[in-house]
Amino acid sequence: MFASIKQIFDPVNKDLRKKIYFTLFCLFVFKLGTAIVVPGVDANLNVGFLELLNIMGGGAMQNFSIFALGVMPYITAQIIMQLLQMDIVPYFSELAKQGQTGRNQLNKITRILGIAMAFIQGYMFSFAFIQDGSVTDYLSASLVMTAGTAFLLWIGDQITKKGLGNGISMIIMAGILASIPNMFGQAFDGLVNGSDQLAIGIISFAVFVIMYFVIAFAILYVQLAERRIPVQYANKTNNVYGSKKSYLPFKINPAGVAPVIFASALISVPALIAQFTKNEDMMLFVNKWLSLSSVTGMLLFLVFIIGFTYFYMYVVIKPKEMSEDLQKSGGYIPGIRPGEETISYVRKVLNRITVVGSLFLAIISALPYIFQMFFTNLPTTVSLGGTGLIIVVGVILESYKQLESNLISHSYRLRGRK
Repeated sequence: MFASIKQIFDPVNKDLRKKIYFTLFCLFVFKLGTAIVVPGVDANLNVGFLELLNIMGGGAMQNFSIFALGVMPYITAQIIMQLLQMDIVPYFSELAKQGQTGRNQLNKITRILGIAMAFIQGYMFSFAFIQDGSVTDYLSASLVMTAGTAFLLWIGDQITKKGLGNGISMIIMAGILASIPNMFGQAFDGLVNGSDQLAIGIISFAVFVIMYFVIAFAILYVQLAERRIPVQYANKTNNVYGSKKSYLPFKINPAGVAPVIFASALISVPALIAQFTKNEDMMLFVNKWLSLSSVTGMLLFLVFIIGFTYFYMYVVIKPKEMSEDLQKSGGYIPGIRPGEETISYVRKVLNRITVVGSLFLAIISALPYIFQMFFTNLPTTVSLGGTGLIIVVGVILESYKQLESNLISHSYRLRGRK
């Protein structure tokens, strides 16, 4: 890892440094935008049970900034489109099977839907938070926030094309990282300043920090773990037995951070509706039963994570196509017949590892709330750290792999010139 970081500053890797600087500049623009308040709105709003969206946006919602909606409308649109591709709407199912052309068309539709949802959510936020406003005020504020979301999507595209990592994921990660210092500050105030005995408060805070990093390393370990299925190719030889061994690698957590992001977007919908309707009974119901600080809300959040992990696995990994590709290339799994038996075996392996991966995501997401049972002075906003850690570690890993890939490809190009 440190060798790769050292290579970045090598004079020959000038293009890679440009990508990193470009990515950092785009993220700086994003952070700058979170401080620009929508005209006519008071800053430092009490976002209540929308705190999760506020943290993912780097405090943009609390400031009611032009980036208050972040990229969550686009994430919600992605969820809807992936659900529609599951043979619910034949047109979308056919597009999904048309390769790159179909995927490009689906991406365009997803973005249009994301912008439409941004306008709807923007109007709902405006209606909920702007006091004594007119329809014109709500419309103008929602248009500003919709433009902010569209601009963030454009920034995300630019990062993906010209920078490092996936642009949308990088924006979400930047928002979470920006909120971490404030989170530790709140934890310190609650555990140390809020404690009757200073020594116990300091020890509690030290334990909290240590556990936070232990969770981060546990996430890193699981994200890197994989289950390898041995594969043999009878038509490729490199030893006396006439066959070459290789593997089909499957990650323990094949879905990465996507289920957490999707579940976070979905669990925030009732709170958003409650804020829009300004119905006190509904707000009390959501706060009591559907907020992440409640047992039922947390259980629902965990069910969403497990469900989306399986859903994502079935959408991305297709055992039938794997089996067909193996047969075409002359490969087979030792002891398993090609065809239906291979499909069944791969599906069984995927189901088993997905159980482990989904439960791990659910446990990590719930751990900070469990901590609150032991750290009674811990503020409720700090409890969102587990979800943020999963996203941050996942995005950093993906970006690091892309960085290594760029370094390797660049070194090969240099060798080719020599």
